[in-house]
Amino acid sequence: MEAAEFEATLHRDGFSEVATKSVPHAPPTPEHAHPFDVRALVLDGEITLSADGQSRTYRAGDVFVMESGRPHAEAIGRDGVRYVVGRRHPAPPSS
Repeated sequence: MEAAEFEATLHRDGFSEVATKSVPHAPPTPEHAHPFDVRALVLDGEITLSADGQSRTYRAGDVFVMESGRPHAEAIGRDGVRYVVGRRHPAPPSS
């Protein structure tokens, strides 16, 4: 999937924050969670995500998702990673 097509899909699916990010190699992040859903398309490099006792490495052309509130750790490959990412904040609970 091309970056422009991926961005269009993110907008269609309600991801209001869309950006292309480059992250240099760094020590792995400790386990943490985000208050938003993430969907990203890796353009270059690699990133390894670890959650629920399992790890998976994503490379150019791979798409990864991380649900809001899900604990995970991240490790960036030695050449860094560049990806198109969307963030979608969950709707507040209705009263």
